[in-house]
Order: sequence, then C-alpha cells, then structure tokens
Amino acid sequence: MSESRVEVLLVEDNPNDVELMLHAFRKHNLSNSIHVVRDGAEALEFVFGTDAAAPHSTEPSPKVILLDLKLPKVDGLEVLRRLKTDPCTRAIPVVVLTSSREERDIVESYQLGVNSYIVKPVDFGQLVESVRQLGLYWLLLNQPPGQ
Repeated sequence: MSESRVEVLLVEDNPNDVELMLHAFRKHNLSNSIHVVRDGAEALEFVFGTDAAAPHSTEPSPKVILLDLKLPKVDGLEVLRRLKTDPCTRAIPVVVLTSSREERDIVESYQLGVNSYIVKPVDFGQLVESVRQLGLYWLLLNQPPGQ
C-alpha cells in the first residue's frame, strides 16, 4: 500500500458522482487519501486484502466507507452484509450514499448494520454540502474504537 492511509473508501460506479464527491472533499480539504472502486466486487477485494492496493492486516482500515447500493457485479447490500458480518471489518463505519429512497433498501441497510443512510441530493450545491458534513463528522468528529 502507499505511504498514506486510505481514510475514505468510495464505492461508486457513476463517474459523474465520483468526480462530484472528490471535488467536494477537495474543496473542503477533508481528505487527502480517498480510494475509489467502481463495483461491489472491487470493494470487497480492496477491504478483504485481495487487491494489491488493499490495507494489509497490520495497516488500519479506512476511517469510513461511502457505499452506493446500485452497483455492478456485487450490489451494495451484499457488500454491506459481508462487511458487517466479518469481525475484522464490522467496526468500519459504512455510510450508504445512494439515489434509492426505497423503504426496503433503507430498512435492510439498517438491519445489516449501516451507520448512516443518505439519499444523494440531485442539486450540486446540496451534494457538496452533504459531502462536507459527512467528511467533518466521519473523518474529524467520530471517535473510532482503538483510537
């Protein structure tokens, strides 16, 4: 892995949403270490160590995972299920950041242990503000275990 720790793992398949979120993080100087994966299989490979860029067991996990639900290969709910059932990854905060307002997605996400569920704002300004607030809370205010 590179010298800097991955603070945010962004799991998003829409390139426009990726660019908007990265822009929002940069604009507010919230994180220099964001790793982007484009599907659920890539996310699982990264977190569980089969990806060459993945954290190794002696290195810390991401401070937060921003997870879209509608993903190719492995959907976001399955990624969430695997993260929250594994003792090594259960404590990593996962924020679902999705366009889905479907009640069943919200309910299932919380049943699986999601830390927060946010519907992506359509408006650019609102998205930037949402990402700013997410970054402030999960990267600066939240106190993870063992810190």
